[in-house]
Amino acid sequence: MSKMNVKLQVTFLKEKSSYVAYSPALDFSSCGKTMKLAEKNFAEAVDLFFEELQKNGTLDEVLLGLGWNKVKHEWRSPVPVAQRMTELCVAA
Repeated sequence: MSKMNVKLQVTFLKEKSSYVAYSPALDFSSCGKTMKLAEKNFAEAVDLFFEELQKNGTLDEVLLGLGWNKVKHEWRSPVPVAQRMTELCVAA
């Protein structure tokens, strides 16, 4: 199976005693006890995710649905333009 390089924006969050690696471009996350382990687990999970998409023949469909663009033969993920803390009033 062929491999491809992808560039992803990954956000790391601290949740209690774990770290979470999250990419909005894939709506995908993984975790670990350290940030380094969360990053490693994320990379492994993304590799398996893409492997399954390739195996099932759904790579184009899924990435297009997530807002990716294909330029020539290269996939480009959506690029976040801002991230900010927003306060909202919600039903409780």
